[in-house]
Amino acid sequence: MSVTNPRVSICMPTYNYARYLPQAIESVLGQDFSDFELLVIDDCSSDDTRSVVQAYAAVDDRIVFSINEKNLGMVENWNLCLSRARGSYVRFLFGDDILARPDALGRMVACLDGDRDISLVGSPRNLIDDDSRLLGTLTYLPVGKVLPGTEVISRCLCDQRNQNLIGEPSVVMFRKNQARRGFNPHYRQLVDLEMWFYLLEQGKYAHLAEPLSSFRVHAEQQTAKNILSLAYINDLSLLFDDYLFKSYVSCSTLHKRFLVYNQFYKIWKKARQNKIDSDLVQRKIEFRYRPWEFYLLLPFYKVYNPFQKLGQCVKKILQRNKISAFL
Repeated sequence: MSVTNPRVSICMPTYNYARYLPQAIESVLGQDFSDFELLVIDDCSSDDTRSVVQAYAAVDDRIVFSINEKNLGMVENWNLCLSRARGSYVRFLFGDDILARPDALGRMVACLDGDRDISLVGSPRNLIDDDSRLLGTLTYLPVGKVLPGTEVISRCLCDQRNQNLIGEPSVVMFRKNQARRGFNPHYRQLVDLEMWFYLLEQGKYAHLAEPLSSFRVHAEQQTAKNILSLAYINDLSLLFDDYLFKSYVSCSTLHKRFLVYNQFYKIWKKARQNKIDSDLVQRKIEFRYRPWEFYLLLPFYKVYNPFQKLGQCVKKILQRNKISAFL
């Protein structure tokens, strides 16, 4: 067992997750692959986090526990974990998530060991509830495949939903030396996706076949709070500026401009239907557009939108026919 120079650093930034921490920590300690350190950094929790983690750290010296002197917030605490990681590979695991299989670490390590061109490795993930009951399994990319990193970025951006097709921080492993920049502090909601893009510009993405992580869905998540505040809209705008208009993103400039406008149109439409606060939506729109500019583009959007929908349908039909012909 190596403690001073571990192969893998498992980073567990946590805040008020004492009720979930035992299951998260035990899922790490039960791994077949044992050459790791578990960094648990508590961002000034007000619950029993200290006593829960200290009990485990007292019996396993691979656990390194610390409490911040003041609350740093989500992104700064993630970056503190990353800066203290001593392993060649880094695997985040939030205090409310768990590793789904005893071979979760070993399989990802083997993947990175086997191909130095791989910058990021992930897998499908299970969704679980407060009581760890399985809600389903999510995967958006071909399982058991290695894809060019820029192709994955393009897939994430060119879909109208602009989804994180890779997954949350608890789902992936990456090389420490490629992530020294840290998570971008200008982002709040899409900070993980932006980091994945940053890594994928440096190499390939491997999507393993089996679910190796379980992501817990509950109302206390920071993600849920950010969605209610529409924080993701600001982040999408930043993400588009940083990546969408790069030459490797495989859609036309017209479609790229449509994708940007589409996100603001969707929240504007919800505000008109009284589903979300109109003043908040107006502030979000003004983050990107001048008011007259948004309304000036509206008729062009409505003309283009049906054509792009038709194009998406045709593309799906062609893909299905291609698969049927192959079979």
